[in-house]
Amino acid sequence: ANAAAPGRSGADDRRTQLLARKGTMASTRRSKKSSGSSVSGSRKASQDNREEERAQSSVVRFRTSFSNTIYDVMKGRGWKETDSETDWDCHWAERDWVYDVFDNVHLENWQRLNHFRNGRELCRKDLLVKNLKRRKRQLDREGRADEAEAYDFFPVTFVLPREYAMFVEEFKRSGGVWIMKPIGSAQGKGIFLFSRLSEISEWRTDYRYRGGKDQKESEVEAYVVQRYIANPFTIGGKKFDLRIYVLVTSFSPLQAWLHRSGFARFSNSRYSSDPKDIANNFMHLTNVAIQKTAENYDARSGGKWDIRNLKLYLVSQFGREMVDELFWRMQMLILRSLFSVQHVMINDKHCFELYGYDVMIDDTLKPWLIEVNASPSLSANTKEDYDLKTDMLNDLLDVIDLEGNLKGDEEHVGGFDLIYDNGYVDMNQDDAGWSSYLGAAINPNKSSGG
Repeated sequence: ANAAAPGRSGADDRRTQLLARKGTMASTRRSKKSSGSSVSGSRKASQDNREEERAQSSVVRFRTSFSNTIYDVMKGRGWKETDSETDWDCHWAERDWVYDVFDNVHLENWQRLNHFRNGRELCRKDLLVKNLKRRKRQLDREGRADEAEAYDFFPVTFVLPREYAMFVEEFKRSGGVWIMKPIGSAQGKGIFLFSRLSEISEWRTDYRYRGGKDQKESEVEAYVVQRYIANPFTIGGKKFDLRIYVLVTSFSPLQAWLHRSGFARFSNSRYSSDPKDIANNFMHLTNVAIQKTAENYDARSGGKWDIRNLKLYLVSQFGREMVDELFWRMQMLILRSLFSVQHVMINDKHCFELYGYDVMIDDTLKPWLIEVNASPSLSANTKEDYDLKTDMLNDLLDVIDLEGNLKGDEEHVGGFDLIYDNGYVDMNQDDAGWSSYLGAAINPNKSSGG
């Protein structure tokens, strides 16, 4: 059974629920000391196979079309670049390569690729919502009402034009501000806010308004429309969201690692819910690609703040228990999204994937999942941003371990912590009661076991 999100009924209740939650997890997670731990055993066996197969090769060969931090990291590790279609150990590929080429090549056991075949199930906006809703319905059918209720971390969402009629019914019932997003775009492209139905008339599915039945629905680009989170938590009056890095090394069984670092992305303009400001993207959208075009863009900070500093600030404002609960709920939000796609993802032993989770916090300290990025930006706009991303990517390649340096039972590698390994993974006993490593200091020791 998956852990339920904690309540917010006072400090004592939160602490009681936290202890109960950890007890529930302890009864369902795998035992790290059990000789029957098939997951740890499989990781060790896989490690042994890679060492044997690559014993005669002293240099890791990589292929990539990127020229940003991931290229610098692989070169900095002494890896050798190749442009060969097949003669590589690690290919940091674009998603199109996976769709167009992957099924037509044979990979050796030790070769590693940075995408799963159908990662769009998690990262395309409409499919993510479809899978989250399906998971919630499944839990309800199984009688797991508490867990189903925990899937309340994504806004009310419809896919247009397919669900236009259902959206109109909800809009007429509740009104308010809504946000439209193209299902396949990134970096804030094509996103806009609206508060009147007339502003989205081209997405009507009633063909009487769209030129007759001969006009095909596919002629209008598909969008998701979501209730806009109009009460964001702000700092200095400015809205922000969080970029959190998650590494999945397997979907069957599920193995997920969460990186301790990450950052908040701030808007340049102070937030306002006034209807006259609805078209001001510098106020409402935190995407760096948009914010860096603002006249008052701060190129020194890049509009970013390290997640550890954010956590310390929040603790100073709200206390440790409330912030611990917030960060735990963000971790569980991540895991529940992975649970929702676990059985539809095509697992492959050659594949791993780095996901960039975008999470927003509202003024009640509730986290909301905005989207999941299969190709999070690895370009850097400040020295601090460069250092954060190169450190994170070095940690990622340490986890993938093409050099054969790990034993196979590690739960902490650099800034990455194993949070799910076919079951919940315990926090260390000396971590003073925190529920998540997200935002914690990174241990200078490169790797350790449980």
